[in-house]
Amino acid sequence: MRSIRDSIVKLRPLCRSKRILALLLVGLLALYAAPLSRWAKKTLSGEETFRKPDVAFITTPQKVVDRMLELAEVKEDDLLYDLGCGDARINITAAQRYGCRGIGYDISAKRVEVSRANVLKNGVEDLVKIERADVFTLDLRAASVITLYLLPELNDRLIPQLERLRPGVRIVSHDFDMKGIRPDEVVSIEDKDDPYGDHTLFLWTTPLKKKVISGE
Repeated sequence: MRSIRDSIVKLRPLCRSKRILALLLVGLLALYAAPLSRWAKKTLSGEETFRKPDVAFITTPQKVVDRMLELAEVKEDDLLYDLGCGDARINITAAQRYGCRGIGYDISAKRVEVSRANVLKNGVEDLVKIERADVFTLDLRAASVITLYLLPELNDRLIPQLERLRPGVRIVSHDFDMKGIRPDEVVSIEDKDDPYGDHTLFLWTTPLKKKVISGE
């Protein structure tokens, strides 16, 4: 809106009549019609806009899910955040086997829709919620367990958020490490049936421990 007003002020000395000014105003409004429409739609609907997902959805095999939860030593009184929940199978399994509360986050509207349907189908809606969100904007401090299946550079981007967690939070990542952070445990899972090959799980417990670089 400010840019429209500034443009009119700059052009006013060039206008010799109200008619010319009116024509210029109509032209400027036409120029800004699209962005104004998007702004109004977003404001009136209250909907948040999201960027495209950072990674494609790849299903985590159930046996890997089971091992991730075992590695994190999930208990009934935990609150599990799954960052990039996909089809919600991690949260659903944690709820069914351990009675664990959880929230699954995904930036994809389709993934959120599928996850919510799966939560209802499995009857764990009292324990599991699915939210559409950009995981890099979240306050993660309420979680006691966090699960990940992201790319290495995305894990690295999460480090500042993970460093703010209280002591004792368990973080488990499927296949990908965090640069400069020493895992408490690394587990390999053989999988001859998976086209992507075997799996590696990384466990960290907060506070995160920096890797010692040789020579320092």
